[in-house]
Amino acid sequence: MLLAFTLVLGLGYPLVVTGISQLAVPWQANGSLVRADGSHVDRRGGDVVGSALIGQGFEGEQWFHPRPSAAGEGYDTLSSGGSNLGPLNPGLVTAIDERRAAVAAEDGVDPADVPADALTASASGLDPHISPQYAAIQVARVAQARGLSDDVVAGLVAEHTAGRDLGVLGEPRVNVLELNLALAALGGADADGTQGSAAD
Repeated sequence: MLLAFTLVLGLGYPLVVTGISQLAVPWQANGSLVRADGSHVDRRGGDVVGSALIGQGFEGEQWFHPRPSAAGEGYDTLSSGGSNLGPLNPGLVTAIDERRAAVAAEDGVDPADVPADALTASASGLDPHISPQYAAIQVARVAQARGLSDDVVAGLVAEHTAGRDLGVLGEPRVNVLELNLALAALGGADADGTQGSAAD
């Protein structure tokens, strides 16, 4: 029985499930990999630049920035997790105040207008999404750094805003990696005065 169940459940079942997933949903089964060939997720070719399911950091005024991450040094898949600090923890309160001031100064907005996802990490520390509100306050900065109009960049945000699943589950969200790839494909001068590209 041990040998039979080992072969059926330990070998046969995983192979069948893997085979079905490769046929039915190959992109998802292989990690929802994002490639740099174009202004959208490319499921066929190009260099892998990340996963649509895992966040990553972006530095520089020419990029949309993700939410903070408490996973290791930031978006470390081997250290996934939140800070586990309560809302009254002095360390968390201080960190939130510092982040609020930094985001407000960088994006030129009133501190009261900085949304919560710009201030706190997700439970996993790996969330690849930000809210449309956080994306919106970054539009002017990104547009100015790239020499583009606010309307063009805002339109790009709108194109990459996903609605609630099934119309009722979750919240509208923007995938930062996919948005930045689309931004790079659109072009425009970046903060260093060079043309943006998906490989930046």
